[in-house]
Amino acid sequence: MATTTLTAANFDQTAAGEGILLVDFWASWCGPCRMFAPVYDRSSAKHEDIVFGKVDTEAEQDLAGRFEITSIPTIMAIRDGVIVFAQPGALPEQALESLIEQVRALDMDDVRSKLAAQS
Repeated sequence: MATTTLTAANFDQTAAGEGILLVDFWASWCGPCRMFAPVYDRSSAKHEDIVFGKVDTEAEQDLAGRFEITSIPTIMAIRDGVIVFAQPGALPEQALESLIEQVRALDMDDVRSKLAAQS
């Protein structure tokens, strides 16, 4: 799955949905951000059930300010509308995969019952 560009106009609606949203706060001039981008893209291709969003902190300064992003890249994980993780720094691929598994493990029974109720 490709990444989704998140802006002030679509962030809240995207984050409020059920499931997992990973957010990469980045900027084009940031070396570590550019190095992390292929890792993030590979994970997005592996995990089609997760929304992988990107916030360009230069274009979305108000959004970056709202979440007090002071260092980039910053990775944020949102599950069912609740921020469950936020940390600055580019993650190695194994660490990103570990984060995804930990976020998935958070109350998976509740997620499954919600999905079953929708079927």
